Amino acid sequence: MPKKEQSLIYAYILDGKGGGRKLDWKEVEQWTPDQGLLWVHLNYTATRSIRWINRHSPLDKIAAKAIVTEESRPRAVPSAESLLVFLRGVNLNPGQDPEDMVSIRIWLNHHCIITTRKRRLLSVEDMVNMVEMGNGPKSPSEFLITLNERLTQRMSDVIDNIDEQVGNLEEEVISQESRLLRPKIAELRRQCISIRRFLAPQREALNKLYSNQSPFLTPEDRLMIRETTDRVQRYIEDLDSARERAAITQEELASRLSEQLDKRMYMLSLVAVVFLPLGFITGLLGINVAGMPGTEDKFAFWWVCILLGAIFIGIVGFLRSRKWM
Repeated sequence: MPKKEQSLIYAYILDGKGGGRKLDWKEVEQWTPDQGLLWVHLNYTATRSIRWINRHSPLDKIAAKAIVTEESRPRAVPSAESLLVFLRGVNLNPGQDPEDMVSIRIWLNHHCIITTRKRRLLSVEDMVNMVEMGNGPKSPSEFLITLNERLTQRMSDVIDNIDEQVGNLEEEVISQESRLLRPKIAELRRQCISIRRFLAPQREALNKLYSNQSPFLTPEDRLMIRETTDRVQRYIEDLDSARERAAITQEELASRLSEQLDKRMYMLSLVAVVFLPLGFITGLLGINVAGMPGTEDKFAFWWVCILLGAIFIGIVGFLRSRKWM
């Protein structure tokens, strides 16, 4: 039987002191704002999650549709009563490519935080561990700031690894000059492009949060968002630098491989120049027709060898005099 899809991943009533009480589906459906700040983390592809969002959650129709949409790009939609933010984090799940970034959608107001995702995101698990240990977020804005910081921190190792791989390939190109390096360089360039494709709009979304006077964000919150935005901007610049270095490395590899091919073709051309006349003479003397000179002379073979040797020495001498060898 196929595995039943998980709809409710995490749910907590946050106590405003860093801790929280875990809830099940029944308690989530019976929640009211007077019970405390609710955080619900859902799988947006699950039927029950979609039903709860549409029927029981405080989201309006537009936000409810946006938070479960299949395709999304990082963006921020602030309003007077709520805040809708789409962010991306690197995919650190086993067997997955980090550049295949995982989307998380966040909706919050003063009483409720709803986050949805399709694939597992380690940064959310960090938030759960913080709540379980009693040092989690104390308000909706702190939740957003902390989760954003966790997402950004986890990008650092991935981007540093890309930069290190580019540096290693630059050295390998000089030492190995192997055609096997081509797919490695192409893969690194693809990773840079894939990650940057989401980081650029994520930077714009964070800039919008920083510049917008949302009632959910204090001046201190906006300053922290600006710091995170600067880090994202630095990551984008690092990716651009890595992509350009990879492109230069690829051009250098192509140039070195082309030089190798030219040298080999040049050597083959020299061999052809030397042995073409020798092959012509031996081929001419090898025809079996009457009247072939020297057939009755017992020294004819040696005279032919001397002639071929003289021609060989003459051709090599000519090539060396022209500095072609």
